[in-house]
Amino acid sequence: MASQQQRSELDAKAKQGETVVPGGTGGKSLDAQERLAEGRSKGGQTRKEQLGHEGYQELGHQGGEARKEQMGQEGYQEMGRKGGLSTMDKSGGERAEEEGIEIDESRFTTKNR
Repeated sequence: MASQQQRSELDAKAKQGETVVPGGTGGKSLDAQERLAEGRSKGGQTRKEQLGHEGYQELGHQGGEARKEQMGQEGYQEMGRKGGLSTMDKSGGERAEEEGIEIDESRFTTKNR
């Protein structure tokens, strides 16, 4: 568990708009971010129980297909290229930068319709 000083530092960062708790996006304090993350996690678990394993898997598949459609084939391929560079020690972006591999992240953005 974080010390009081560490919590104070994290709270200050949260008040400046930084996300300090994974899943706590939008919280304006450390406590708020912790509550948001917990609520989102519980909501996901509840939905998973409602849909069952196969239903939850299908939902994920549909989301991936929708994102693929938004980005187009080139964007999806570029994202896969970056992901393929990732290792246990480094993200794909870090490895691409170190090895001088060009990754066009502008292709990841949603296309205007």
